[in-house]
Amino acid sequence: MVMNTTSHAVNAAILQSFPAYDASRVTQLLQQASTAFDKKIVVLDDDPTGVQTVNNIFVYTHWDQAVFEEAFSSDNRLFFILTNSRALSIQETTALHAAIAENMEAAAQKTGVDYILISRSDSILRGHYPLETTVLKDTIEANSNKVFDGEIICPFFQEGGRFTLNNIHYVQYGDELIPAGKTEFANDKTFGYSSSDLTEWVAEKSDNAFPAAEVVTVSLEELRNLQVEALTEKLCSLQGFAKLVLNAIEYNDIRVFMAAFFKAVGAGKRFMLRTAAAIPKIMGDVQDIPLLQRNELIDENNTNGGLVVIGSYTQKTTEQFNQLKELKHLHAIAFNSDLYADSDQFATEIQRVVHEAEQTIGDGKTAIVYTKRTPLVQAFRDKEEALKASVMISDGVTSIVGGIRIKPRFIVAKGGITSSEIGTKALQVKKALVLGQVEPGIPVWLTDSSSTFPNMPYIIFPGNVGGPETLKNIVEKIQ
Repeated sequence: MVMNTTSHAVNAAILQSFPAYDASRVTQLLQQASTAFDKKIVVLDDDPTGVQTVNNIFVYTHWDQAVFEEAFSSDNRLFFILTNSRALSIQETTALHAAIAENMEAAAQKTGVDYILISRSDSILRGHYPLETTVLKDTIEANSNKVFDGEIICPFFQEGGRFTLNNIHYVQYGDELIPAGKTEFANDKTFGYSSSDLTEWVAEKSDNAFPAAEVVTVSLEELRNLQVEALTEKLCSLQGFAKLVLNAIEYNDIRVFMAAFFKAVGAGKRFMLRTAAAIPKIMGDVQDIPLLQRNELIDENNTNGGLVVIGSYTQKTTEQFNQLKELKHLHAIAFNSDLYADSDQFATEIQRVVHEAEQTIGDGKTAIVYTKRTPLVQAFRDKEEALKASVMISDGVTSIVGGIRIKPRFIVAKGGITSSEIGTKALQVKKALVLGQVEPGIPVWLTDSSSTFPNMPYIIFPGNVGGPETLKNIVEKIQ
């Protein structure tokens, strides 16, 4: 059944209009196709939110050859490498991905392990695309006999309300599905775009190196009709790093596609994937667990307060922050991020916030450190200048957390860049265990033994996820 979707908002009831799957049949198809699959799954995550759907897997924050050798030699089928490349310039992310590709391929050749590579990025299409996957492809091919036939594009992320149908990518707001190109996220100063149709988005982002008419697509109708053999043939026909857009509105769509994917890989085809958080979960056979509860997260022997850090300035985050302030036993501390351009004033402001936060945490209250709620970077002339300002502000926020010497009961970081910088620089996490999710799409790391605050729950709250009360509900649950 072909739905008449357009570039305009549609009622979310459309998601229920497609024929239901026979879930047991889908499971059977996937299990049969994956029996011979023996490759490691490497997920390069451009911010820490890519573990939104997984549990009991490791995230590495470094990417030298030894890290890959350790991961390739482990029993774990799936692992993540946190690159935080969404916070990097074009030049920086180019050099980073070339280095990662070289180290990964060298480790693969040394250990004799083959791998599938997923470039995990934003479910609302922000990030260095197609730069990152192009650099990875070119570097790996230059250092091996591997040849990538195609790239699969799938930003579907059910937990965050991101759905793709008739090639148009939607973001759910209440009862409406808004085309991604019509949302506030498409106006991002650094990674903005105008196309909601993913075939057109590929053309737009690649400067028409891959025209929309040449982008291969997989429809919901093909998936719902369980056309695994036909989809396998479609995948096997890809060559020259051709682009394939995968429509999906529920996890069974991903499962059916993965059945065809495993068959195509078994036939010798090689693909890279640019996806949101759904495909790593299904490819890695990660089983669902219940949402994490307070007794699974909090050490009752620690009587200090918690710490909430709010860096994201999206409208959604501001709404969530306003709801959070309604709770008792909280103390909000405004960080004047506008001072970033004056190094002396900025340093003084950082020390003021550190002192106030330490006092609050030591008194057993939860401290909320927040940046100004105005999107400062929108005023800049170009995206590189905007990104530079964002990074300087993020560095200031990171310095605040890094300056705190009293161990909080927990830390919640709001925003992708914010949470990555805090995790890697302030908390100095090298290898985190993903415990699961505290709310849908909101993952929790357990910090490692060598980190600044060992064995502490670190809650990574993306700037674009959750409803108005989600942040409040999390803090209320665990404080």
